[in-house]
Amino acid sequence: MSLDHEEYVERVLECVETIPRGRVSTYGAIAEVVGELLGGGGPRLVGSTMAQHGGAVTWWRVVRSDGSLPPSHQDEARQRYLEEGTPLRPSGNVDITQAFWRPPALRAGRGPAGRSPRGE
Repeated sequence: MSLDHEEYVERVLECVETIPRGRVSTYGAIAEVVGELLGGGGPRLVGSTMAQHGGAVTWWRVVRSDGSLPPSHQDEARQRYLEEGTPLRPSGNVDITQAFWRPPALRAGRGPAGRSPRGE
């Protein structure tokens, strides 16, 4: 089974949009949830998807498993973390033990928690 690129992108962005203010998820956690539904993908594919299509969603809420972002995103993300009250470590990385949020399972034809992709 090969992944449908457009559907994969849509599902990744859906997951990112559900991350609450002040919380974060990881590339790996999103890959796990989307992969369970679509049968593939991994953290690098989520990262690539976010780099190409994630500008319109809450991209700063998706971090590496150690709570860091790529250096090119750190300054803007840090400001958003402060505004949202996201728990941070002294290093400036997100405190993943306090801020981590696991995306809910996705359903075929429906978004997280039974919401359709367009909020219907």
